[in-house]
Amino acid sequence: MRFVLLIIICFGMSSCGNTSEEKTTPTPTETNTSKKAKVFPKLDSTRYNVAFLIMDGVYNTELTAPFDIFQHTIFRDSIKAMNVFTVANTNELITTFEGLRLAPDYNYMEDIIPPIDILVVPSAEHHLDTDLEDTEMLKFVKIVGNKAKFVTSHCDGAFVLAKAGLLENVVSTTFPSDIKAMRSMFPSLDIREDVLFVHDGKFITSAGGAKSFEAALYLCEYLYGNKITRSLADGLVIDWDLSKVPHTVISR
Repeated sequence: MRFVLLIIICFGMSSCGNTSEEKTTPTPTETNTSKKAKVFPKLDSTRYNVAFLIMDGVYNTELTAPFDIFQHTIFRDSIKAMNVFTVANTNELITTFEGLRLAPDYNYMEDIIPPIDILVVPSAEHHLDTDLEDTEMLKFVKIVGNKAKFVTSHCDGAFVLAKAGLLENVVSTTFPSDIKAMRSMFPSLDIREDVLFVHDGKFITSAGGAKSFEAALYLCEYLYGNKITRSLADGLVIDWDLSKVPHTVISR
């Protein structure tokens, strides 16, 4: 009797151990299904697609100033508004120079990117050095820039456009204190100073900083007219008067 009881106890202990292991060890199927599929922005096909190129070290203002202006177009009637989204070379969070953490909407290294009508290149911490060695990023900028209706840069984003070969025979500008460096790095380019932005063909390059608002508002005025643009500026408490903004428009 004692022998039978001992067998029963041992069997019960063995069974409990197996049951516990089955409950705590996920199967390959369970592990795979726990991963969430990437969710992309819902884009309105009747709008312009506006892509903001972001990377570690991107400066907040050059990103958020035009982003605010362009995103607010969806609240205006009877215009072709803008879908705004971000693109990067990673799925990981991007950390801005000021420490803001952003999740990119698209990874241009692996995702299918929607057609881009307007490419925005904000400034980033290393746009004068190591970013200019990123061949995949420069290739992306060049391909998109050649196809886009408009390409805009803010502050040192102009260095990226220049390195990608997009500013040949194009008048441009950049952050005031970096004009000398840009002229030295790209001696064949026509780089203007004492202006907040330059519009030449489909390229709009700006001095950046808080004046990124002005360059973005200018593109809106070019596309939508003064009335709509004034309403966008008023909504963000910006005193908008193009005649008071130092700028250059190249007529060809």
